[in-house]
Amino acid sequence: MDHRRAHLVLILALTFSTGVVDAVGYLDLDRVFTANMTGNVVMLGMALLGSEDLPVARLALAPAGYLVGAALAAWVLRAARGGWSTRTSALLGTVAGVVLVLALVLPRLGAHPADPVGSVVTSVLAMAMGMQGATAGCVAVEDVTSVVVVSTITALAADFLPGRKALWRPHLVVVALILLGAAAGAGLLQWNITPALMLSSVITGGVAIAGHRAARET
Repeated sequence: MDHRRAHLVLILALTFSTGVVDAVGYLDLDRVFTANMTGNVVMLGMALLGSEDLPVARLALAPAGYLVGAALAAWVLRAARGGWSTRTSALLGTVAGVVLVLALVLPRLGAHPADPVGSVVTSVLAMAMGMQGATAGCVAVEDVTSVVVVSTITALAADFLPGRKALWRPHLVVVALILLGAAAGAGLLQWNITPALMLSSVITGGVAIAGHRAARET
């Protein structure tokens, strides 16, 4: 398998993990997305104009946490060579570790932890997802992202324009994997939050290890 195809498979695995984490955020952390930020911004706008029962603090802090995580990843990778590097693996390993810690700690806090603890949890998880999203974006896989569904669907539509390089298969797979990841996360939440976050942690950690090994072989 060439390195671009290997990178694509790894990014697709992270896409599934993203769906799992967002299901956890929305269903168990009071309607807050921790990976896909568009929904948070829209809901924050509604909350600021009086919509009831929306967690304003969490909706505001999650994008801030995501921004911090993405900026940190960009800073770490600023001097890294293109493609997969040791820093790429280290960042994804850090994400896996953060999600694992949350998987073990959250059950002790009870379902739907109240603020300010709930805001801290969503912010930390969003920061981890920002690190993951920025790190995945630095891996050279053309037009494929692990976190943004809207742009992927837009690119999927554009794939069918005359003269455009056809990438509809990976784009379609991205959408399907986020859907399946969210379904898996929702299903595991019926049991407990721990297995849902553990699944995400294992996938991300596995991607970090596989990417590191593949990079050493090239």
